[in-house]
Amino acid sequence: MSVRPYRDIHRRVSRQIFVGNVPVGGDAPIAVQSMTNTLTTDVNATVAQIHRLEEAGADIVRVSCPDQESAFALKDIVRQVHVPIVADIHFHYRRAIEAAESGAACLRINPGNIGSAERVREVVQAAKDHGCSMRIGVNAGSLEKELLERYGEPCPEAMVESGLNHARILEDNDFFNFKISVKASDVFLAVAAYQALAEACDYPLHLGITEAGGLRGGTVKSSIGMGALLWAGIGDTIRVSLSADPVEEIKVGYEMLKSLGLRNRGVRIVSCPSCARQGYDVVSTVATLEERLAHITTPLTLSIIGCVVNGPGEARETDLGVTGGGGGSHMVYVGGSPDHKIDSADMIEHIVSLVEKKAAAIEADKVKLSAE
Repeated sequence: MSVRPYRDIHRRVSRQIFVGNVPVGGDAPIAVQSMTNTLTTDVNATVAQIHRLEEAGADIVRVSCPDQESAFALKDIVRQVHVPIVADIHFHYRRAIEAAESGAACLRINPGNIGSAERVREVVQAAKDHGCSMRIGVNAGSLEKELLERYGEPCPEAMVESGLNHARILEDNDFFNFKISVKASDVFLAVAAYQALAEACDYPLHLGITEAGGLRGGTVKSSIGMGALLWAGIGDTIRVSLSADPVEEIKVGYEMLKSLGLRNRGVRIVSCPSCARQGYDVVSTVATLEERLAHITTPLTLSIIGCVVNGPGEARETDLGVTGGGGGSHMVYVGGSPDHKIDSADMIEHIVSLVEKKAAAIEADKVKLSAE
């Protein structure tokens, strides 16, 4: 029996595939990915952006391949990065073959829009020859004409049928190394489509609310839709689609997974909203700490609470904590217990130092355990 059953998430059982060396599905951690927005033919700019995404924690990165030059550029890109690269392919089957030959780990494709059965077979053979997986990407904004005419509008049934029809094309070519997405900008439509698809097959699912909007609105919208699915155990890899710096997509994705206890990376800050009881400026303190602690990848928790109403209780549940006190002197908690006091003027530097030391100690313990 779980100690806290109300927190348990029972993930849907799916088959497992690999995107390069990253497992997706089965019991693998939910992979976080984003997509570059540089011109793929600008290799230096694309590699630089991928490196930034890697630093932010990206497990997988997708790159557009709209033309032959972009597909060939993957050869130089793949050699200079560490994460597996997904080639984003639309319509032209040759781009898929070229991307596979250039080192793509996965092809994002709709088998139904790349031409004849023979062309599909050629793409599948290229994927097999070069160890590529695939993603069938269904989007409410680009459903097949026949489905729109039959259903009258984009709906969950049409999206699931599209995904399964495309899956059948790959299955008929003896190819099963793929995942599926059924994205929509409408939260209700996307969630309903994913729920139905999760019931209809055991393939790993790539979650996303497409065209979600800017940083704030898109984060909220994605968190509602994807959070509901993840809480229900649905989803094996995620991409938060934001009209913002792609690095923000990775940050939001991890925050979403951390909130649900599905992935832990970096410092999770528990902080109170602003109110008149605070013994120091909580808002600016948290903003500064988020920036100063962004380099920490070790999972740990930090509570930043402005007063003694909830501070001690929150501190008991976190690795490190600060509770605001009177006269500019605040209590620092270590391992859930009050440890020492710190003045407002020295608080930021002191907390950063404590977190860095705690993270280093955790990593040292990991090394010690692995050596035993």
